[in-house]
Amino acid sequence: RGFCSRSVAENLVREGRVSLRGKIVRDPETPAYENDEILVDGAPVTASEFVYFAMNKPRGIVTTASDEKGRKTVMDLFRQQYAKMFPGKPVPHISPVGRLDAASEGLLLFTNDTQWADALLDPRDPSSHLKIYRVQVAGKPSDDDLAKMEKGFNVPPRVFGEKEEFMHAERAAIASVGEKNCWLEITLSEGKNREIRRMLAHLGYEVMRLMRIQFDKYTLGDLKPGEIREIN
Repeated sequence: RGFCSRSVAENLVREGRVSLRGKIVRDPETPAYENDEILVDGAPVTASEFVYFAMNKPRGIVTTASDEKGRKTVMDLFRQQYAKMFPGKPVPHISPVGRLDAASEGLLLFTNDTQWADALLDPRDPSSHLKIYRVQVAGKPSDDDLAKMEKGFNVPPRVFGEKEEFMHAERAAIASVGEKNCWLEITLSEGKNREIRRMLAHLGYEVMRLMRIQFDKYTLGDLKPGEIREIN
């Protein structure tokens, strides 16, 4: 119902602060129906209005609610931008859909509609939730290298002792070429950790910038770095 995050909800239940249909429950896996009466500390929990936002995440911002190193997070940035858009209005409980690593930038979606978010991240139907990236690399990948990315190959693990991972791009093409670097447009159907960077590194190319420009049907558009906008 958008009252809090799942982890906070689990703690509230285990602490005995949640009642379901008039009885305290302590197991977060207890099934509930959509219209059940749910109280937290004796106060009823009503469904929050669903909200949906897009952000142009700048480089250097981490996709977490808080950071042990004290770095600025996307939630810090979202709260600042929301306060500018809606002065005096309380910031809704909201979370990013998926993540972008700190060195990456571009389109990041936010919502309090967990069902919508889960559908976008559903690994059982990746082809309907493609993600498109613009990637600046040093040098110019050959047609053979781009074909290898589309066919797929095993990439060494990030942590010693773990297994290799098979990775592939739905599409990999050159978007523009400069004197010493070029921009690629890469489409992914999966969300493996640092997938593009690891594939290109395995082929011998350094990623200089990585920007997501589309997720499913939602596009970055003309959003400036750090800005947010409501989406349908």
